[in-house]
Amino acid sequence: MTSTANTQQGIVPDSLAREVERASHCPLDCPDHCSLTVTLREEPGGPTQVLKVTGSEHNPFTQGVICSKVRSFGDRVHSAERLTTPLIRKASSPKGPGAEFETASWDDALDLVAKQLLRVQRDHGGEAILPVSYGGSNGALTEGLMDERLWRRLGASRLSRDLCATSSGAAFDGLLGKMPGTDLRDYEYAKLIVVWGQNPKDSGMHLVPTIKAAQAKGAKLVVVDPRSTGLARSADLHLAIHPGTDLCLALAVHNIFFGKGWQADAFLEKHTTGVAKLRDAAALWTVDKAAAETRLDSADIERLAELLHETSPAVIRAGWGPERCRNGGSAMAAIYALAATCGLYGEKGGGLTSSQSRAVQLKSEVAVGAELPAGLRTISLSQVGRALLGHADVLDGGPTPHFVFNYNCNAASTLPNQNAVLKGLRREDLFTVVSEQVMTDTAYYADVILPATTFLEHDEVSAGYGATFLTHARKVMEAVGEARTNAAMFGGIIERAGLAQPGDATELDPLAAAILKETDLADSQRQALTRTGGTLTAFEIENGRAPMPFVDHLPRTPDQKMNLFPEDLDREAHARAQLTGASGGLYVYQPDPATTEYPLALISPAMGRMITSTFGESYAGPAPLFMNRRDAEVRGLAHGDEVRVFNDLGEAHVHVQVGGRDEPAAGTAVLLKGLWARHTANGLSSNALSPDHLSDLGGNACFNDARVEVAPR
Repeated sequence: MTSTANTQQGIVPDSLAREVERASHCPLDCPDHCSLTVTLREEPGGPTQVLKVTGSEHNPFTQGVICSKVRSFGDRVHSAERLTTPLIRKASSPKGPGAEFETASWDDALDLVAKQLLRVQRDHGGEAILPVSYGGSNGALTEGLMDERLWRRLGASRLSRDLCATSSGAAFDGLLGKMPGTDLRDYEYAKLIVVWGQNPKDSGMHLVPTIKAAQAKGAKLVVVDPRSTGLARSADLHLAIHPGTDLCLALAVHNIFFGKGWQADAFLEKHTTGVAKLRDAAALWTVDKAAAETRLDSADIERLAELLHETSPAVIRAGWGPERCRNGGSAMAAIYALAATCGLYGEKGGGLTSSQSRAVQLKSEVAVGAELPAGLRTISLSQVGRALLGHADVLDGGPTPHFVFNYNCNAASTLPNQNAVLKGLRREDLFTVVSEQVMTDTAYYADVILPATTFLEHDEVSAGYGATFLTHARKVMEAVGEARTNAAMFGGIIERAGLAQPGDATELDPLAAAILKETDLADSQRQALTRTGGTLTAFEIENGRAPMPFVDHLPRTPDQKMNLFPEDLDREAHARAQLTGASGGLYVYQPDPATTEYPLALISPAMGRMITSTFGESYAGPAPLFMNRRDAEVRGLAHGDEVRVFNDLGEAHVHVQVGGRDEPAAGTAVLLKGLWARHTANGLSSNALSPDHLSDLGGNACFNDARVEVAPR
């Protein structure tokens, strides 16, 4: 008797189905860039089922180990909440939670989208069209390509995608240019590892075993983090810093080095400029002054400096936490500069790694195939709420947006000033399109929903920002239902809007080829991409080891030196401070925004179960607010109590977790990022409390500047 298996199409004999394995690479927003093996069940004439996703050995850093999120990626591909057909909001249904939709064909949906785009362009001007997007799958084929072609040809508003990494990017580029950092695999050779503002367990997990291997050989570990994370609990020194004060700590360490004559004079003389101005900025920060602002013990600050002075090789892993505040750019610059002042470069396992220290910069300008119109205004992603509500301070004299296209982003859940965003999205005179894989919070505010493919269902080209790995991954399966790639979706809109031009490349193969041709790659890398879909640096392919900064390559600055006080960054920081009436400049500290009414710093670090808001459909919740025992006791709160965490922008209703694992330092509360409406009692997250002002460099979002109070409810 022939056995059978249940499928979405009915009963299919097992003898007609087959299991296959295909190679892929994860392009999601994580530093590690894992290589994958995907096992599929294929049925003739029926659907393909993802059976399992495992790691492969192609990326030598990830070594076949992957996170539980991607291991379970088949759950998202086949989720009951997966969007499989275009939807159009019913005319009788209001926007927001509970909105009702009816199915539509792709032709009808794209015709409507193109019609509305042209109407808004005609009636209000191209700048009344606002694309709202972010990382998505972090690949060059899904963002900044066909979408960019459409926005340029329409003359749409430019979007500054500044939720993360713009402060660190401005600081890194100003000091070092596009320079690769210390390879994460070489951390195993370090004698001192400083993890500053990152929790690799939840964002970049493969660094954890590397650190453990170094510790097993006797290396010391320092963690700078407001929370008592697992890594912090295993550290030789945990600096539970107050959010937004990393600049003070970094400058105090510089000051100790300069004051004691510990600075690496030979390195500074040969490889840097701007030392004197950095020294002057650091001189303002004595250990005691920094201790008062950071809420750290003076002895611990001195111990950090001593460890950096005494231990070699030493390396700093600079994360994302320090940049998410008013001083974020200066903080990151001061941390990066420590590697020079302390003389960390020159030995295997020594130096600095940042999310900005990438080995490859993908180039897609030729593939876009459209000139950027001059003079278009730019709207910050962090200030979309204000823009949608017509605030003149962010509209730059242009029109209020009347068309929003949200893709690669769950705007309703992830943007600061959440209440303003939601209020703006409810506008009936705003036409909103949402392209998504599953039914997110943002999708309920859409007029049209377009189903998107997952990374297993489309080709992708992406470059790691931690691991030095570049990938060209091929799709492993056909799209579920009627989901379409971004290239096909935007290409269809371009055609219907009459914006296509002769010679436009629209298929993924020629688009990928154009990107890779334009990108600076060696023949050995191109051969590796063709052979395995992934490649390391040309240096490693040719030399059998990862390159070392200041040994195998120099900063990609005009003079090939590290500029410790870039004048353009100083001017930018000064200009941004002037907007708020404050004095400022590079390395100038802006005071803590806490008040008597709102004394607690609220931070929203990564959650291990999600990548920002991606996978929110699989997190049941409810989400807790993490509090320090002392802070809870003062407020009469006990573990498990239902509370409201609030400020003038809004409030979130959650239960409180007092003490325990990952307990924050006194004065800090934690509500993890990426939460959906279903995860809190009132449907609002930490972003309802996050201000939408911008950082000193790069205009980064300042999530960690939220100051709140917590009370029973």
